[in-house]
Amino acid sequence: MTDIVSSPVETADDVEPRTSRLPIDDDRTRPRGLGTVQQPQASVTLVEGSSFCVSRPDGDIVPRQADGLFVQDTRVLSQWELRIDGHSVEPLGIIPAEPFETRFIGRVPARPGHIEPTIIVERRRLVGSGMREDLAISNYGSEPAGLDVVLHVDADFADLFQVKERRAERPAGVTGGFDRDGLHFRLEGEGTAQRGVRVSAPGAQAASGALAFRIVVEPGGTWRGSIEVRPAVDGSELAASFPLGDPVEGTQPALRMRGWHDATPSISVANTVLAAALATSERDLGALRIVDPSHPEDEVVAAGAPWFMALFGRDSLLTSAMMMPFAPSLALGTLRALARLQGARESAMTEEQPGRILHEVRLGADLSLALGGDRVYYGSIDSTPLFAMLVGQARRWGAPREAIEELWPHVRRAIAWIDRFGDRDGDGFVEYQRSTDRGLANQGWKDSSDAIAHRDGTDAQAPIALAEVQGYCYAARLAAAEIAETLGEAAYAAEQRSRAADLQARFHEAFWLPDEGFYALALDARKEPVRVLSSNVGHCLWTGIVPDEVADRVIDRLLQPDLFTGFGIRTLSSRSRRFNPASYHNGSVWPHDTVLAAAGMARYGRRDAAVEVATGLLDALEAFDGRLPELFCGFARDDKPLPVPYPTSCSPQAWAAATPFEILRICLGLDADVPEGRLDIRSVPPAIGRVEITGLPIGPWRLDLRADETRTEVSGLPEGMGT
Repeated sequence: MTDIVSSPVETADDVEPRTSRLPIDDDRTRPRGLGTVQQPQASVTLVEGSSFCVSRPDGDIVPRQADGLFVQDTRVLSQWELRIDGHSVEPLGIIPAEPFETRFIGRVPARPGHIEPTIIVERRRLVGSGMREDLAISNYGSEPAGLDVVLHVDADFADLFQVKERRAERPAGVTGGFDRDGLHFRLEGEGTAQRGVRVSAPGAQAASGALAFRIVVEPGGTWRGSIEVRPAVDGSELAASFPLGDPVEGTQPALRMRGWHDATPSISVANTVLAAALATSERDLGALRIVDPSHPEDEVVAAGAPWFMALFGRDSLLTSAMMMPFAPSLALGTLRALARLQGARESAMTEEQPGRILHEVRLGADLSLALGGDRVYYGSIDSTPLFAMLVGQARRWGAPREAIEELWPHVRRAIAWIDRFGDRDGDGFVEYQRSTDRGLANQGWKDSSDAIAHRDGTDAQAPIALAEVQGYCYAARLAAAEIAETLGEAAYAAEQRSRAADLQARFHEAFWLPDEGFYALALDARKEPVRVLSSNVGHCLWTGIVPDEVADRVIDRLLQPDLFTGFGIRTLSSRSRRFNPASYHNGSVWPHDTVLAAAGMARYGRRDAAVEVATGLLDALEAFDGRLPELFCGFARDDKPLPVPYPTSCSPQAWAAATPFEILRICLGLDADVPEGRLDIRSVPPAIGRVEITGLPIGPWRLDLRADETRTEVSGLPEGMGT
């Protein structure tokens, strides 16, 4: 098992966006003036790779909270509190720069003889494999200020999920001390990886749990100092991402972000909301990239900040699918990384099986707390067919033949897993049931324990066959058939096409609810339909498993007010017993879930419905100031005119960040089949306005696209490829 690290998530408002705004001549492309959701800022998060830091708005990391500096899923700082003459720093503002960098501006109480505070404190924080904090303390008073500057520090080496769930306890094996080089803390114990951290500051005096500076700041002057945090794993100190004295612009995180900007296409959109969202998403996705140090050429995308800065099969695959037209390297990097970790043996604890694609990778010190008790957990029912789907999509968008040939054996193993392990009882459907109580009870994308229930509110019993998973398997077989035909394996291709057709027919027969004009959420252990209406069926449209003759009924049903809020599609109909608009999976709205349904609508020729749903998401984007959260509450728009935030939603989150790009693709009708020499593009809806894309990567080429309400234009097409 190899460690996964990543580059940062950029959140700066003062960085010039790559997605520029065109002049607007049409009121239809202007925002609707809905207003912006007001969310109190309780914490500040910085992200870089598998490291992140959560602190208060004044910069402090407060004990016994979900604050801390986390490195490889372990909290290496549980306290980081700055005191000046015994006083905390009153926060004045936060100035973000990169996702791994920000500045906290504050002040301390008025000095003796002064009416107003005159000491201003700036804390510039840089987070990477450890942390660096640069202090600048300025004196705006009329006489020298003598100050005692003390930083209180502690480390508990708690596991990430213990912290997230507010149940962290200091392990017995934590020791701490100090010497002339600074503070040091260490965790050693049976069943845990050895962890340590060293905190040092030139010119500071170390004491138990504290670093102290005694300084004098002249009138109009500024004192500067720096503190460095260097974690250690298994006895080896990690290299500093931001060495003291080095310019940030030349560090590896900054250089990688610059390379991402240069590689992605430049996009101009007349709709200002979408334009701003694309710029934000481009930065966020560039920052959520992670790499295996032994394979730095393969970039993948982490699931989301702050708690899911790791490789997740389903999240990374779906995000890569939505980003395929704009950043195909993410798809190939994700596919190669997942292929290297593809299941090779049977393990009840980790739910590994030959051919299975993982659910998640974890790096914590105490792996007994991870799902399955190991670094890699495989308990996902959908990541395996999604893997095969994405390889097929990469082929259509022009991935090099040698890349497809390299991945082809892994696709064959994924299909074999569907046949042998996914279809537990041989009925043609793929079902899940966890192997032990250490695994996830629900193993689809709605993986909370209460997510799959019957109409009367009782939990469905496993094994459970989810509707959308059958769609993924249908699309996976067709993708495998297309790849097999490309590689000259005609017999295998014919077999997969036949099995896909049979699955489509059997799916409709078993899941169709004639009285609803819709499909059931799932089949339970008795093969009884779970007769609730859910957003999962939108994924069935996306995959194409829905027969043409009922597609319009399914689409129209998704747009009814019990499912469509006006901002997005609810995870569960408001008519269901389990419906709760403020739940995680039983009535909330997930942007990626909604946009995949919109893509499915467009697939069946219902561009009207797709644009209606996409427009609702654009309004949500405006309300969330250009960055969609992981999810938001599923209240009806006619009752609550702004989307209501879900309190613990990740932001930025990978598939939510990819959603604006999928909105753009849907509105352009953008699709490709490079082996067949085809590129599709359509005129755009009035609400989007003029679109220009420069440097769109299609296979080995870079194309320029222009589209408005009446015409389209593409330049740079190779000979033999048409639109």
